[in-house]
Amino acid sequence: MPFPRMLLTSLALGLLACPVGAQTLRVSFQGDVGTLDPYGLNETFTLGYLGNVYEGLTTRGPDLAIEPGLAERWELVAKDRWRFHLRKGVRFHEGGTFDADDVLFSAERVRRPTSDLKTRLATVKEVIKVDDHTVDFVTEVPNPILHAEWDTWYIMDKEWSLANGAAEPVDIKNPRSSFAAFHTNGTGPFKVTLREPDVRTVAVRHPGWWGTAPGNLQEVIFRPIANDATRVAALLSGELDLILSLPIQDTDRIARTPGVKALTGPELRTIFLGFDQWRDELTGSDVRGKNPFKDRRVRLAVYQAIDIEAIVKKVMRGQATPSASLVAPGIQGFPEDLVRWPYDPAASRRLLAEAGYPNGFAVTLDCPNDRYVNDEQICQAVVGMLARIGIKVTLRAQTKSVYFAKILAAGGYDTSFYLLGWTPGSFDSWNALHNLVVTRDGSGAGAFNIGGYSNPRIDALAREILTETDLSRRNRLIGEAWRILHEDVGYVPLHQQALAWGVRDGIELVQRADNQFLWRWVVKR
Repeated sequence: MPFPRMLLTSLALGLLACPVGAQTLRVSFQGDVGTLDPYGLNETFTLGYLGNVYEGLTTRGPDLAIEPGLAERWELVAKDRWRFHLRKGVRFHEGGTFDADDVLFSAERVRRPTSDLKTRLATVKEVIKVDDHTVDFVTEVPNPILHAEWDTWYIMDKEWSLANGAAEPVDIKNPRSSFAAFHTNGTGPFKVTLREPDVRTVAVRHPGWWGTAPGNLQEVIFRPIANDATRVAALLSGELDLILSLPIQDTDRIARTPGVKALTGPELRTIFLGFDQWRDELTGSDVRGKNPFKDRRVRLAVYQAIDIEAIVKKVMRGQATPSASLVAPGIQGFPEDLVRWPYDPAASRRLLAEAGYPNGFAVTLDCPNDRYVNDEQICQAVVGMLARIGIKVTLRAQTKSVYFAKILAAGGYDTSFYLLGWTPGSFDSWNALHNLVVTRDGSGAGAFNIGGYSNPRIDALAREILTETDLSRRNRLIGEAWRILHEDVGYVPLHQQALAWGVRDGIELVQRADNQFLWRWVVKR
């Protein structure tokens, strides 16, 4: 499938000759790693961190192309049966041998009720051990993109997990509640040696890693720093080598400062607003006995009250692109023909009056304050814009660990109105449709359809899209699904945010458009 050009920073062939030394990278992000349990939180930053410690059957290269990981190769042996040939001689950090039993255990564990990554095996009905280094995955229907997001389905050591009482994934409502939340035992190039939640997490190079890479890091010290000014000051003073969340208002300043530089590029993430469309009565609202967001006119009123150009210009400092859909350019099936509903507060007020809310209503907006670029500021802008049409919004902005635990609580989805961002792990529209749009059914489908949107036609299209191998017809089906969602106003797409990292001179790395930072490619001189 096509991919946009990725920003590759100074990763030249000459790096392969760079001598390995005892190098430490000090890095910060605005929020902490959610959990060390690789099935605990389906969030890009957490999965990206753990991708340095754990590995999947596949991996992705600097250009996001799928490459062999713990599986050396794979093949379709039947239209509904994939065979994976596992890499031999691989050991987990604590010495256990990697084999087919670990894959079968991981397949069972990732589909347990508390897992937040059930969608990785959404269509798999059976996992069969052929021999110690061969595993078959039998699917309910033909699935040509089965392995497209397996680079973040990390394989765990069965014996270690069982011995430490970690057979069940950590519960998202309490992401630090199990042994696996604080300890790791992967096969990757680094292993965690210290975990102090909200303070620091330390990892060191694993000398027994089976792979090779040009990087020379020996240690990575990660510190979450929520305050933008403090994080930037630490970079400028030399206390940090890299910040993965450079405030966009500081991008020009960093670019002009000797000794540091700003790395910017496109990100495949779309930021959007979602509504509770399944409860009969909203929580945190003054409307009794009904749910305003079940009415399309109300949802469209919210959409048309939001001045996206003002958000991009004033809040995002121009470092964002307005979006009409839930996927970005570069994602397979991106609907180029969709156009945003126009900004029109007068139309919004008319729609509210027609829906029976001439004076508006009150509602609470849930928002993270340390996950996306200027997330709380975006929500504050939305609050002000909706006030102009009579919708009185109370903003509840929280750290991402609390925020995700609240809105994703199994079966609860405790929110009426929320902000979220999404990068399809497969870089394909089916991922976004399956996770965000199709009707929740308890099997993993619609797991992140937090608002409970439901349209039978989209459900049928998603099933057809999954199995369709004719690319032209598949894209037509995808386009139809996105148009239906747009007409329904199932969500309010906002924008694609831009990547902005700050780095000290002498550090060479790869900045991928999925915003996952892999240390094996880093050279520190």
